[in-house]
Amino acid sequence: MTTRTTFLGLGAMGSALAAAALDAGRPSVVWNRTPGRARALGERGATVAETADKAITDDGVIVVCLFDHQSVRAVLDPFAADLAGRTVINLTTTTPNQARGLATWAAEHGITYLDGAIMAVPEMIGHPDAAVFYSGPEAAFEENRELFDLWGRSDYFGADPGMASLRDMAMLVGMYTMFAGFLHGAAMVGAAGVSAAEFARRQTPFLAAMTGQLAGLAATVDAEDYGGAGQQSLEFTEAALASLVTASLDQGVNVEVLRPVLDVVRRQIAAGYGGQGTARIFEELRKSR
Repeated sequence: MTTRTTFLGLGAMGSALAAAALDAGRPSVVWNRTPGRARALGERGATVAETADKAITDDGVIVVCLFDHQSVRAVLDPFAADLAGRTVINLTTTTPNQARGLATWAAEHGITYLDGAIMAVPEMIGHPDAAVFYSGPEAAFEENRELFDLWGRSDYFGADPGMASLRDMAMLVGMYTMFAGFLHGAAMVGAAGVSAAEFARRQTPFLAAMTGQLAGLAATVDAEDYGGAGQQSLEFTEAALASLVTASLDQGVNVEVLRPVLDVVRRQIAAGYGGQGTARIFEELRKSR
């Protein structure tokens, strides 16, 4: 007999997760601080709990998808004793150390804690392109694999509860800086009357092609070989970025997105590495360790 899955938090993502479970015929209990958000899932067969404590009184795993780390603690802390012996799967965005802190808190109360990071938007849940990263006890991951696979591809990254979050956030850095770069470029051409939509039509295939360079950059970084043939030098990149800053300012565009990259390159040149490959900025970025 399939035990119930409890879903705490029914924002867009939490609702998508619960809906996928219901569509697969899994008994589900749902709760949200704002009760109205549970209505649609109740109509699809979910048991709607009026309060969080009523939601967790049943058996089965508890899936938490709330706003942030603080909201997770605010919801779970009052019921720590009641959660002893249960498995909590936290899919709320948290930092690696916050995930580790939650795992420590859970262990102190006899709770099994598995951390997850969703690499998808709500509309992708249940489709092959969605992926969810997990870390924590491997047994908890395997025991719930059937549920996880309803949401998308399930990737396990080991016992350290912070690893799913770390990989998630490292990937999101690339996404957000890409978005910022696109908007910067759109602002540049926008100053000349070019629409962002027209710019996107040309920028999209260009960026897609540029991702083909990532494997080569990764190989260079892993080998720590920044003097190999065919690499674009830091000096060349400095000249290119300086031109981009000048062109941006000429268009009346703020360079707060672009300037830090130029600064990193210039620090490497000042340290005597100007003739080496641009991938060497990796060493500058990890200096603080």
